Amino acid sequence: MSPTVFREAGYRFYFFSREEPRMHVHVQSNSGEAKFWLEPDIKIAQNHGLSMKELNEAYNLIEQHTNEIRAAWQQHFGC
Repeated sequence: MSPTVFREAGYRFYFFSREEPRMHVHVQSNSGEAKFWLEPDIKIAQNHGLSMKELNEAYNLIEQHTNEIRAAWQQHFGC
């Protein structure tokens, strides 16, 4: 199960239900996908095919939606 948190600018931001407990979000576009840590700071964890421009765009969207992502994480994982 991988619930979508939000979609914007051609990106899908989502979680995997059975993954590590450290707060993070996955992002997917037509080019590939990446994973960003949210704690202690927003930071790229993995990248599979996104360009530096796309990573920067995704990072900026995560910054803009941090509260929404954190709330969705807490609701989904029961934290």
